[in-house]
Amino acid sequence: MKIHRFHSWDVTPQEAIQVQEQLRAKVIARGRVPSLTLVAGADAAFDLRARRIFAAVVVLTFPALEPVEIVLHPERLSFPYIPGLLSFREAPALLHAFEKIRHNPDVIFIDGHGLSHPRAAGIACHVGVCLDTPTIGCAKSLLVGTHRAPGLLRGAAAPLHDANGRVIGAVVRARDRVRPIFVSVGHRIGLAQAVRLTLACGKGYRIPEPTRQADLLAERGKRESLGMR
Repeated sequence: MKIHRFHSWDVTPQEAIQVQEQLRAKVIARGRVPSLTLVAGADAAFDLRARRIFAAVVVLTFPALEPVEIVLHPERLSFPYIPGLLSFREAPALLHAFEKIRHNPDVIFIDGHGLSHPRAAGIACHVGVCLDTPTIGCAKSLLVGTHRAPGLLRGAAAPLHDANGRVIGAVVRARDRVRPIFVSVGHRIGLAQAVRLTLACGKGYRIPEPTRQADLLAERGKRESLGMR
């Protein structure tokens, strides 16, 4: 996939916040994916002792969710862990992994937040804008915002609001009576379709299959690296 680079990744935390302000203006928080044949999931694992990141991208068919391509890209970590600046720690390696894939997905799922971020510029927004592809953020924990509890059965959802009352995502029950996930727009897709596709890409687990498979691949790459040392 082609990467659209609009800034350097070699930045200070203060400069990273300025980049996020630029990024927010580039996010298209609407749109509809008319046809869907391939979906991708992306996630990363860390070896903090060796300061390495293992970025994984998995491309699956839709709706069967069968794997057609996997890429694992390891590289050295260069940005510290700072809440709200996750994309500067993970996105460079994830984008290098996306550069290697041969199949262009119609939608990308990122294990992380999109607009449900303090500056409306989470990692799903960053990856989506850099790849100019519809992107959905699916996070396992709340970063910002308030919400009521969704119903207990799969498919129940409740809006996630920011401090001004604006809807910035959805709290979605992806499995009966299991903790919900937090779905938000990354780029070029509306929230309603993002929620529908997240549920359509489930295989009975709490998290959607694209990011679940990417998580497994990243962790496997990390374990194999640790075993080789």
